[in-house]
Amino acid sequence: MIRFRAILFDLDGTLIDHFAAIHRSYTHTLPQIGLPAPTLAQVRDAVGGGLEVAMRRLVPEDKAEEALKIYRTFWDAHMLENLEPMPGAKPLLAALHERGIACAVFTNKHGPSSRRLCDYLGFTPFLTAVIGAADTPWLKPQPEFTRYAVEQLHADPATTLMVGDSPYDVQAAHAGGLPCWAVTTGTHNAEQLHAARADKIFASLPEIAAALGVMRKPDRD
Repeated sequence: MIRFRAILFDLDGTLIDHFAAIHRSYTHTLPQIGLPAPTLAQVRDAVGGGLEVAMRRLVPEDKAEEALKIYRTFWDAHMLENLEPMPGAKPLLAALHERGIACAVFTNKHGPSSRRLCDYLGFTPFLTAVIGAADTPWLKPQPEFTRYAVEQLHADPATTLMVGDSPYDVQAAHAGGLPCWAVTTGTHNAEQLHAARADKIFASLPEIAAALGVMRKPDRD
């Protein structure tokens, strides 16, 4: 029996692998404002705090608004390309839904884009809400954003879990009084997540499913 009655899931690096599409959007954008295309590693280091924050880590402030406009136009046309669910994502959401656990996507990714992605991957029937950037005045790790997400699930923080892949997720969870279980499938490794004070760290979503008691523990080589 799992003790959580609601679970907030980050999206990028947690439920989906979208870095190829994100990297391609930056490599399209930056040369158009006279900058070299960034490497995948540079993009991975920049993301997590929302698009505006990431863009300003890669371009000068006086070029940011122009770059954001170019990026968003390209992104809207190509966001579904190279989109992959993380292994075990859909089965985990389905298993939790079947057991009456309220689940939501809670992300700094653009809210409307996130809902489109969840629809495309078939996640939406298992989710109570998909909450992202531009849906509220806040972003992770602001505590108001976490409280808002918990309220959308009509949940109690005492029985709500956050699952994510970055220090932003850990900080957002703890700011709202939630534990955070982290996976190493996204932007940060186990050492970095431990330093961020993640409550538990896992190599994959199937391992989280096993820890929650909703699926068999995966075999490991």
